[in-house]
Amino acid sequence: MTTEHSGSGNISRSMELLWHGKEPAGRGPRPGMTLTEIVRAAVELTDREGLSALSMRRVAAELGVGTMSLYRYVPGKGELLDLMLDHVVGARVDEELPSGSRWREGLERTAHHNWEHYLAHPWLLRVNQSRPVLGPNALAATDRVLAVLDGLGLTDRERVALLINLDAFVAGSARTHILQQQVPAESGVTDEEFWAAQLPLVREAVTSGAYPQLAVLDERGFAVGGREAMELGLRALLDGFALFIDARRSPTAPDRPAAEAEPPAA
Repeated sequence: MTTEHSGSGNISRSMELLWHGKEPAGRGPRPGMTLTEIVRAAVELTDREGLSALSMRRVAAELGVGTMSLYRYVPGKGELLDLMLDHVVGARVDEELPSGSRWREGLERTAHHNWEHYLAHPWLLRVNQSRPVLGPNALAATDRVLAVLDGLGLTDRERVALLINLDAFVAGSARTHILQQQVPAESGVTDEEFWAAQLPLVREAVTSGAYPQLAVLDERGFAVGGREAMELGLRALLDGFALFIDARRSPTAPDRPAAEAEPPAA
């Protein structure tokens, strides 16, 4: 479940700060911090304590300054969150990815990067980014991963759709893994205690004959999870992508749908 969304502040101010930055407003001596340091402190706080801990007051405390001094750099929490989202993407834009005939390797590396990215910053999964605020790192990361599928005979919509589905799969897998890791501390009940409380009645139900598939299932099958489950699903997903890409590259592939044709020039 999301608790925040990108673009919740003044979008124009977020874009100005993302693309041009700005010196703090007002007269007097320049404070001994930068916009980058503020954003980095906010990310470190949120990585450590979660999205609910994010506030201008808490970030100021992290930096050892008064809360009002932050407003000389950032209008508020909404704009700060937009800067944070673009900042954490920055770690993924430097490495080149293979493309063309090595598209699968490129998507595998992208999926692994995204998996580690979500685990390093689990609060990202609580931010609704369906309407992203596009900063320089976001555009660079998008451009880099689009290049992975360049030259394969795919339409623009197809390239974007494949990448959307790849990230949706990785994000969903990461969310499940992170929630499983967090629930013992959040509930105060260990996994062992949780399942032990259900075991007598579940065992009785499963052995009743009403659930034949569960009755013969090796109980160790339910132990799959985390990266193991993600990797298995990723292989299956990319196998499907391969079939789709091979079909689009085939000499008998259908022409580009008219609905996807570029609009006429004005």
